[in-house]
Amino acid sequence: MSKNIKIINVGGTFNKVYIPTTGELIVPKDSVAIEEILEETYKTNPPPQIEGLIYKDSLAMDKNDRKLLLNKILSSKEKRIIIVHGTDTMKKSAKVLSKFVTKQTIVFVGAMKPFSYEKVEASTTLGMALGFLQSISEKGVFICMNGLIKKYNKIKKDYKKGVFICQ
Repeated sequence: MSKNIKIINVGGTFNKVYIPTTGELIVPKDSVAIEEILEETYKTNPPPQIEGLIYKDSLAMDKNDRKLLLNKILSSKEKRIIIVHGTDTMKKSAKVLSKFVTKQTIVFVGAMKPFSYEKVEASTTLGMALGFLQSISEKGVFICMNGLIKKYNKIKKDYKKGVFICQ
């Protein structure tokens, strides 16, 4: 594994796919988007382990989902973890984790557009997070979005502009 990195997939727009028979955008119970990105772009190292966990839009996540995520992280042997998460509540989840996670480096990633529609944003964000985790020794909880990687409390989603910005 690359520096013992784990990717935990909890869902979000990053993963969504359109179901033509129902007209719905859903979060599938798989990690196909992440697997495809790693297969196409991460060729020099063994890929990180991917673990699916919640498979929800982040607006549907509740305190029990965040507790499940926290327990998964605290029981993980990996010290470097990427969490693929919906952008609407990733900061809320990051804040919860930051209260308990002290020995690991966590990076939240997401996408405003599903990978199944537009591949660049999700691929870039995941790639940035992988590079960041392999080059930093600082512990803590970070958010990686729109070309930025900052501690979770130094970045926010600007709903008027539709991008993440530094605070």
